[in-house]
Parts: sequence; C-alpha cells; structure tokens
Amino acid sequence: MKLNCFKWDQDADGIVTISWDDPKRTMNVLSNEAMKDLAAVIEKVAGDAGVKGLIITSGKTNGFCAGAALDEMEGSASGAGTAAKSEDEKIRDRFNGVMQFNLLLRKLETCGKPVVAAINGLALGGGLEVTLACHYRIVADNPKIQLGLPESKVGLLPGGGGTQRLPRLIGVMGALPLIMQGNSLDPQKAAAQKLVHKVVPAEALLSEAKRWIKETPDAVQPWDKKGFKVPGGGPFSEGGSQVFTMGNAMYRKTAFNNYPAQRYILSCVYEGVQVPIEAGLRIEARYFTKLLMDPASRNMIRSLFLSMQELGKGARRPANEPEMKVKKLGILGAGMMGAGIAYVSAQAGMEVVLLDTAIENAEKGKAYSTKLLDGQIAKGRATEQKKNELLARIKPTTSYEDLKGCDLVIEAVFENREIKAEVTKKAEAQLAPTAIFGSNTSTLPISGLSEASVRPESFIGIHFFSPVDKMQLVEIIMGKKTGEKALAMAIDYVKAIKKTPIVVNDSRGFYTSRCFGTYVAEGQEMLAEGIAPAIIDNVGRATGMPRGPLELADDVALDLAYKVREQTKKDLGDKYEAGPADTLIETMVAKLGRYGRKNGKGFYEYPAEGKKRLWPGLADIVKTTMKIAEPEDVEELRKRFLYRQAIEASRCFEENVVTDPREADVGAILGWGFAPWTGGPLSVIDTVGAKKFVEECDRMAQKYGKRFMPGKLLRDMAAKGETFYGRFGQKKAAA
Repeated sequence: MKLNCFKWDQDADGIVTISWDDPKRTMNVLSNEAMKDLAAVIEKVAGDAGVKGLIITSGKTNGFCAGAALDEMEGSASGAGTAAKSEDEKIRDRFNGVMQFNLLLRKLETCGKPVVAAINGLALGGGLEVTLACHYRIVADNPKIQLGLPESKVGLLPGGGGTQRLPRLIGVMGALPLIMQGNSLDPQKAAAQKLVHKVVPAEALLSEAKRWIKETPDAVQPWDKKGFKVPGGGPFSEGGSQVFTMGNAMYRKTAFNNYPAQRYILSCVYEGVQVPIEAGLRIEARYFTKLLMDPASRNMIRSLFLSMQELGKGARRPANEPEMKVKKLGILGAGMMGAGIAYVSAQAGMEVVLLDTAIENAEKGKAYSTKLLDGQIAKGRATEQKKNELLARIKPTTSYEDLKGCDLVIEAVFENREIKAEVTKKAEAQLAPTAIFGSNTSTLPISGLSEASVRPESFIGIHFFSPVDKMQLVEIIMGKKTGEKALAMAIDYVKAIKKTPIVVNDSRGFYTSRCFGTYVAEGQEMLAEGIAPAIIDNVGRATGMPRGPLELADDVALDLAYKVREQTKKDLGDKYEAGPADTLIETMVAKLGRYGRKNGKGFYEYPAEGKKRLWPGLADIVKTTMKIAEPEDVEELRKRFLYRQAIEASRCFEENVVTDPREADVGAILGWGFAPWTGGPLSVIDTVGAKKFVEECDRMAQKYGKRFMPGKLLRDMAAKGETFYGRFGQKKAAA
C-alpha cells in the first residue's frame, strides 16, 4: 500500500500508527490526496485481522491538521471546471463531494477496530473532525495547541460531521458556541469540556494510545450504542429548547442575519440531533452544499483565508530584493500610535528608540507597553521575565543622535506637514545611507511629505491602525519616487511584526482612510437629510460594519476630521467641493467644541457613570424629518452604506491607487471593518454584477448626489460583463 501523506508503522502487537506528514505542504491539511490515503488506511485496517487498533498522529512539529485545503475548496465553491454542467448537476456534484468526506469518517468510526487520535499539535476544522471520528482522543500537554472548529470565521460550517458529533459528545449547550463563534480551546480546557479524554505529556502520547488499545479498547462511538441520548437533551427538552431559543436570539442580535454559515449551523444542530447520525450527516452535507453555492461564502473564503494568507506571506514584495531585517527601529512621536508601534516591534525582538519632544512623553509612550504586558500577566499569557525583556528593548529619548544605526525610522507625529518635514530632516541627518524612512500618516500624500527628504527613493508610507497591538492591517504607501528597496524593507518589517501588508499608490487619504471616510460621511449626509441618528447607527451596524458611522466619527475625533478637511480645502483651493456634512462638522467642532469621545462631547455624550448616549442637543442642529418605517427603507440605507464605500474603492482602482483586488478587499475588512460577510467592497460589485451595480449607482446618484456616480472603469466593465477578480486578479496571479 503506497501512501503519499501518511507513514505506516505496525508493531508486534498489531497496533498501527500512521503519522500524517504531507511532503508537499508545511502544514497538514485535508487535501484530496490526504483523504485518498486515509481511505486506503481504513480499508486496510478494517480488513486485516492482524491489525488490532489504529493510532493517528502527526509527523509534523507544527500541528496535527489545520483543516480543509481551502485552496481546493475555493475552486469547488467557484464552480471551477463545471461550466458545461447544469445547475442541478453542479449541486449534486458538490453534495457528493461533501458526503465523500463524511462517509470516509463514518467508515473510520465503524471500522470495527479501536481508533485513537494522538493529537500532538493544533487540530482545527476538518483536522478536529477527524479526531472526533476516533474512539479515544488524547492530546499533548502544551498550552500552544489549539483545538476548534473555526469554519464559521471564513463563511463556512464544519462539513465533516462537526455539527453532528460535537453536540452528541459534549451537548448542544457546549457545542453551539464553539461551532458558531469558531473559538478554539487549549488542551486543558478541551479536556474540561470533554472534547478530549485525556491530556498527557507529549512524550507519553503514543504509549498512552497503545495502553488504551491493549487494556480498555472500545470500537463503538457513544452515539452508535443502544439507548444513546444527547447530553443535556435535544431541542424539545427543557434545557435544549432554551439553548436554541437563546442561540437564535444571539445570532440575530450579533450577526443581523448577514452570515448564512451561522444560520445554517443552528439548523444543522437543531435538525441533526433529532435523527440518527447517518441522517444528521446528510443534513449537514445539504447545508454545507448550500453554503458552497452562496456567493457570500465564496467571497469570505477568498478574502478572509486565501487572499489574507497570500498577502501575509508578502505577495506584493519585489522578488529581486534580498530579504531585509529590521534590528533597530526608530519611532518619532510617543503618542498612542507611536507607543503601539513600539510595543509590537519590541515584541518581535527589535531594538526600539522611542523619541518625543519631552522625556516625560517618551516615558509615557513606553508605559503603554507596561500596561499591555501587565494585563497579559494577569491573564496568564505572559511572565514578568518576558515583560522585562521586552521593556528593555524600548529606549525612550529626546535625542535624535540615538537614531544612529536604525535600519528603519517611522514618524508618528501630528498630521501637520510642517511638523513632519521638521522631524524628517532631523532624523535623516543621523541615518546611514541604507536606512529607510517611513511615515505613519493616514491622509497626507507621501510624495508631498517626501519633499522634505534628501532621498525620496527611501521614503515610504507605513500606515498603522489604532490600536496597533490589535489591528492586523498595515497600509504601505508608495510615493512617486519610492524605490523597490524601501518597499521590500517595509513588507519585511510588517511580516516580522506578524501583520498583513497591503501596498497602495499615493493619493490623498490613500485607500483605507479615503474609503473609510465615505462610510462616516454617508452617515452624516443621512443626518443632514433628516434621518434620526439612532436609526443611522443601528442600520450601519446591521449592515455588518463594526460601529455606526456617527459612533465612529466620535471615536476617530471630530476635530481631526475638521482639521483634515481644512487642510484639504487649503490644498485643493477652488477644486474643493463642500457638502452638507462640512457645515455639520464645522458647527460641532468650531462653534460648539464637540470633538468626539476624546473630550466626552460629540454626536454622543459620555457620562462618567453609565453608557454613552446620543447627545439630545443634536436635535437642535439637525431636525428629524424622514420616517424609516418599512423594510425597503432600511434596505435602501444598507445599500447606501455598502455601495458608497464600494464605489469609492472602484475609483481608487480606476485611479491606480490600489491595483490588486485582493488588497482592496482584505484592506477594507481589516482596515476599517468593512462588512466581512461581503468579502470586501470589490467582491460586492462582482457579486451584484457590474451592470446591475452601475444601474443602481446611477439611480442613487440621481436621488442622493453625484458621489454615487460610477466612473469610466465601472461602466466599461458593465458593458463587457467583467468582474474585478476576472479582469485584474488573474493578471496578478500570472505576474
């Protein structure tokens, strides 16, 4: 028997150990080749009387199995290679493909021989589902190991029996949160929830597996035994009915019915636990097939997994530049942004010089790292030793001479061109010719800022998002004269701090700030039209955005928006076009001194005690005159929010600000929280179809203003029936 992804070892007692070690991949996944091997193993084990039991473990040090091969699944979801088939044939093929894996695991658990999962690394998604089909699960005592079903995070549901075996194993109440939220457990928590039978030292995994097979083997799953009942009861028991009632309510409250995966998970569990396991597996497969046919799932898989993974590995890095390592980093400005950059950089092992105008400010910036580390220590995620080591790498200072030897300097001072020019000149005077200078500006064009530099080819934008320690995106901005060495250094640095880089070209607001601003601005336009502020923010959240637009405006700071707008007016002169939101913001900031959350006064009030609330005085500035009473009224507001951002993203593409659809979609989701269920703004356009999208935008432009007017690129794509990923994605992939 020839195996490609597993290594077979049979001992003198007839116990077979197969080590999962795919030579073509750095991490084991459920590829078609791996499943073919597993099928052969099961057939051999079941049919050979000399085999007394089977142990499944991993031959890789980084994990047991990370789940499905989503690169293969994405092709299936998109219908690759099925163009000549009817819709019914496509559905049948996908259902049969899902059932193939389900039947494979069913054969494993009914093969008549005791099967042990010896989990020596992370087991996620399909990897955990393999272990659930084993009769005995043991895991190495390593807190870094994670066990979970994260499929819902990328728009899917567990398709290998996870929605059926986990509730039967630990009960519906314990299983639903794990499946719907996609959270993972470390070994001790998994054992506490009875997800695994035992936690043992790593070196004792195989000996414990063999002991169980020799001494207490049980080759029948609990749900295959006579009289089995789901722990805690099914949907019609007192406890079970409450779980499903609350689960459905929580889903509607948190997901606003935007995510079909979570909705289908509820249905899978509800329907599946009422029937025998074989019928439950067919129910799961049907819902999984429906998800594969859903554009939202396809888009989420592509953006949240494949594209994010590709960009995180440096897909846009110049191939001709050697790898670069930032050993010493300089940061100009120790405010919240600079302090956050210092923390993540020191965490990555870099020596950090944190410079500010006063040593008290620099020390305060370092104290931010102390605060974060103390919080981690309190939660058991860090130690005093790790804290001291990290803090020792951060040097607060007021002297530019301390920047000598820096490989990279990032300025994070106020959004003021004159101040940025001053610190650029002072820093460059201390740097070696090979050093790179980065600006953390969120709005000011990089080409303009680089005019203060004596070497603009080494000047690049490195735009972080706040809070830096939590936000995963970094927007890298290429100025007109920025060279490839600077780009390579920036991408290597972002990879080193374990964040996802996107590369965009220079423009006012770049990509993320420019598009994010349209969401906030549209909310203010609605307010000026007479729509109630509570409705505006509630619909914004229901659209899938993390916060309402008025909330976000307060969080970002109304006075910052006012200053940026004033700078834009100054720069554009007669070309600047004012809108209703301009007057609103000017009144709030310049006349009333309401700067947002920062001073406790914005669209909302922020009392010392209790929750924030909408400022009652808002009614005196803008009158509520429009009623939003019908579902179609709400849908129109949702569409305005999504389309306004999507059309701005398309303009950025047309103007060559962003050139890769992956970066446009991933940047939107990670950067400003664009509704993840859509897959990103360009995915919205592709899913709707360019022709229909343009027609809707023309309608809205006539009704609400020319901000919705489609550009030449979109009209051209509409005429040709093109998509962004079809027209630009394949070109990028071939480059």
